[in-house]
Amino acid sequence: MNLEPLAAFHVELDPILDLGDSPWGRRRVINIVGGSFEGPRLSGTVLPGGADWQILHADGMASIDTRYTLRTHDGAHLYISTSGVRHGPPAVLDRLSRGEAVDPAEYYFRLFCRFETGDERYLWLNRTLAVASGARTAHAVRYDAYTLT
Repeated sequence: MNLEPLAAFHVELDPILDLGDSPWGRRRVINIVGGSFEGPRLSGTVLPGGADWQILHADGMASIDTRYTLRTHDGAHLYISTSGVRHGPPAVLDRLSRGEAVDPAEYYFRLFCRFETGDERYLWLNRTLAVASGARTAHAVRYDAYTLT
């Protein structure tokens, strides 16, 4: 098994909507408002309208659950879903929550990515699994995705 670069994603976000504590943790919804992605076989625009339906756990770990739509440079529409975790030392997570710039090496942010499309040019994505390493900024998430070959 190898990792092959797929694309670098820049996903722009609305402010966090805090829904409060639920039986599973603190529920937060972070709406996706746009962005872009660029890679050797995949590039285009992140469309507004998706979100991260996130759970913040008592130990500070965030469970990531995103679903949103991509438009490729040549007009195809792709559905992407990611699931993953973000955690780190409490002081680092506090800095992230305040919107400060934090080196991604100071915390763990990993994602599993799945794609879905009916566009014949990108049917290969329906059969492709990807993993990613992410970074959170004040108003966006950036991650580099790699296909598992």
